[in-house]
Amino acid sequence: MTRYNAEISAGSLLPLESRRIALLLLTDPDPAAWLHAIETENILQKKTPATARRQARLLQRRLITLDAQAWKMMAERENEVLIQLLLAAAIKHSQLLGDFMMRVYADRQRRLEPALAPADWQDFLTECAHHDPAVAAWSDSTKAKLFQVIVRILAEAKYLESARSMKLTPQFLHPDVRHYLRAHDETYVLECLERVR
Repeated sequence: MTRYNAEISAGSLLPLESRRIALLLLTDPDPAAWLHAIETENILQKKTPATARRQARLLQRRLITLDAQAWKMMAERENEVLIQLLLAAAIKHSQLLGDFMMRVYADRQRRLEPALAPADWQDFLTECAHHDPAVAAWSDSTKAKLFQVIVRILAEAKYLESARSMKLTPQFLHPDVRHYLRAHDETYVLECLERVR
């Protein structure tokens, strides 16, 4: 089994859409109800059914790494809690994101360097290819897209000032998010989120 996949390139945190998917998951929809919500009701408000299906599939795969308690928090709580839980789900769904935060982001911070640099990504991917040879086969455009999405995710989660500046702005976890992750023994996710401050 491969350690890394490129699926995260399909979208960043998408908080508004993720909140809607969390609400849908809480209804425990069967395949017909899921399709009706995504395509007929167009709850994600996408221009084409194909786009809606693709984005819904990504968000579903991401969100089901957590449970109904997290979906309820995503649906009902303030934006800070929503974003941090989405970041936790994205890390669980993509070890590439988690390892990047632990190896590159945390390392830059430890060395008191103010920002990420594009060269960090190339070095990181070279290291990833040692753990998972499939990474070496990714196209240059896939690698570039992955970096773009990961930077956007970190900016949305406020771990970067912006996608353009890539300046490090580490965050403190909301106590309720930390409590949820600890209660569910999410050691790797907590390490990714808390080592980087």
